[in-house]
Amino acid sequence: MVKRRSGLPSRKDLEKEIGKYLADKYGEQIKIMSVFPAPDPAQDDSQETPSSPPAGARIFNFQVKPEELIAYLDEYVIRQDKAKAVLATKICTHFNRIRYAAEQGRLDRNGLGQVKSNVLLMGSTGVGKTFLIKLIAHKLGVPFVKGDATKFSETGYVGRDVEDLVRDLVREAQGDINRAQFGIIYVDEIDKIASSQDRVTHDVSRTGVQRALLKPMEETDVDLKVPHDPISQLEAIEYYRVHGEREKRTVNTRNILFIMSGAFTGLEEIVKKRVGRQSIGFESTVFSKKDEALFLTQAKAEDLIQYGFESEFVGRLPVITVLDELTEDDLYRILKNPNNSVVIGKKQDFRAYGIKLIFEDEALQEIAALAVKEKTGARGLVSVMERCLLPYEKKLPSSSFNFLVVSREMVIESEAELVKLQADPAQNEFHRHRLEILEGEELERFVEFLRESRADCFLRAEITATPERLRIMARMCQTDNLDSNDACQMLVELIGYIRACEVKFSTDELLIAFDEKAVDGILDSLPGSREDVLLICERVFKVCEPGLRLMSQKKGVHEVIITVEAIADPEKFINKLVKTSFVV
Repeated sequence: MVKRRSGLPSRKDLEKEIGKYLADKYGEQIKIMSVFPAPDPAQDDSQETPSSPPAGARIFNFQVKPEELIAYLDEYVIRQDKAKAVLATKICTHFNRIRYAAEQGRLDRNGLGQVKSNVLLMGSTGVGKTFLIKLIAHKLGVPFVKGDATKFSETGYVGRDVEDLVRDLVREAQGDINRAQFGIIYVDEIDKIASSQDRVTHDVSRTGVQRALLKPMEETDVDLKVPHDPISQLEAIEYYRVHGEREKRTVNTRNILFIMSGAFTGLEEIVKKRVGRQSIGFESTVFSKKDEALFLTQAKAEDLIQYGFESEFVGRLPVITVLDELTEDDLYRILKNPNNSVVIGKKQDFRAYGIKLIFEDEALQEIAALAVKEKTGARGLVSVMERCLLPYEKKLPSSSFNFLVVSREMVIESEAELVKLQADPAQNEFHRHRLEILEGEELERFVEFLRESRADCFLRAEITATPERLRIMARMCQTDNLDSNDACQMLVELIGYIRACEVKFSTDELLIAFDEKAVDGILDSLPGSREDVLLICERVFKVCEPGLRLMSQKKGVHEVIITVEAIADPEKFINKLVKTSFVV
């Protein structure tokens, strides 16, 4: 609490105290730049004017360690341990180097040893390449764009050029060039721009694109104004009309991380020949699919060059990692993961019609078994899920059903089981009973998952992961179909709203504060917004207001702690408090 002083504190002191309070209460996510207008130098020359820090230092504060990022990825991604370790380590190192350079005031200096750890991901469709990079960018809070290598052509030809990815990064950063210069550019289907081995002529869509990527992947300045973008041209004309000069807006790619990915079908054959494991004639060895996949993990630069990539292009991708094929068991574990988007998304589809959806374990096993036959990795889960639940999604919104328990039979014979469900009213009561049992099991699974979670909210000083709060967050996940980190973020926001209500209803004479159990009592009603929290708090304070006003007049009383009893019965709470305080 700020102590009162005879004189007003300086602007600098106030900003320092407010900044410290926000950092202690909400962690590093909230920072204060300035809450007061800058002083006029002509009126106040006693303040020192510090030199402006580099742009990156003002907007970039990266502290995540590799193991923290791996733990976060583990909550969403099944298997792929090697890929997660490589990506987390190299990406964390990349951004921590930027942070360190900013702290040393060397962010804008060119120096030796500044080789970017651009990454090449290999793996078949549906193994999680794009999902991994999206998760990492979300966790780090950096701008992120994805492009398809097959959509680009070499600069100067018809179509998009690769520098448009950098311009997209600026748009993703809401026009903030400084933020865009610390983003991630992800290019998928990169194996499709490998030059054909039987083609000698210049290929615009293959080798030309590789060459066009060379400079951005290392370092170059990309002009935001381009002839094929009419909006940027109009902006340039307007700037010239107002200022009488041309505006030069460029993005430097020195600190932009490039990540490429592709399936690289056929590369394993090139690797197999190089390592000498392919024999001829009667001595030939038959390799299993598992053996074939192992060759991809042994790929080197020379194999990629033979595959059809320019040596300069390969040289700008020093980090190579391979993602594993997903088995039926992996797909089942994905469905069982409380954070998986496949089940959460389908629950949200039915929730839009007011229908609760839950899956029996045998149904998830059957979905995984059918999905593995699709040979599209985790994408097969979505295809199977849509195929088996589409009849129910079509019919049930027009019926009286407000819940659906998905069984194995529904996955195998969806149409026939739907007819049975509609024809037999007894089925409805049976499904209601199964729903209650499965929801109880699901809630306990969510609680256990959250107990082992390393979500950001558990790292905050003001958030204690008590058993009550774990259960509250588990109910948020179950009721609102949230993943664990979204539930944590909602919990942090709701607690912030509760603390804001304390400030709103406090006076100069009397400080009002909720104890932790009272906070949990408010959260237990699962308020979904600031307005919900305010309504609960207003109800308590409206009943307690006369008693609190009386308490403020008592000598020596400067603070009242609101307990959980007040949440359930505010009148009983305030009557008891006044009686205890004024008894002689």
